[in-house]
Amino acid sequence: MSQAPSPLETTQGYHPPTVTQFSVFLVNKVGKMLDLVEHFEGTQCKIYALSVHEASDHAVVRLVTNNASKAREILKADGFPFSKRDVLVVELSGKHTLGTMCLSILAAELSIQFAYPLMIRTIHGHPSMALAVDDLTLAGQLLRRKDFTLLGEADLSKPD
Repeated sequence: MSQAPSPLETTQGYHPPTVTQFSVFLVNKVGKMLDLVEHFEGTQCKIYALSVHEASDHAVVRLVTNNASKAREILKADGFPFSKRDVLVVELSGKHTLGTMCLSILAAELSIQFAYPLMIRTIHGHPSMALAVDDLTLAGQLLRRKDFTLLGEADLSKPD
């Protein structure tokens, strides 16, 4: 969980907490999504966010889990083609709305490449968004200055 910076802390060298997103490439056929999610069933690796982008011959499924190294093992062992990238997970609550988050990012002239909600409530019980931007560090600094809570994988790994 992100804490407010101390008076002596600077943003130089700051790296926001991030989570790993996997983009899994599936043939666009009936049952392929079920095949993918069943590989995670019964494991310690839980899917916490999912977004599907479909084209005529394939689909890209974006996943955020509570355990990136285990997710990588599952995907690799089961032959799913995938790529990965870091994304921010931003908690939304009270004055920290989707609109104020977008406004904060826009004020820095950063682009939101994509965003999608997590399927779980965070440890504070609030909804949250996975967010891909063109500069994670700058976006993380801006959101932190606006008192948004940024979550990392360790925050998602906490027991229910």
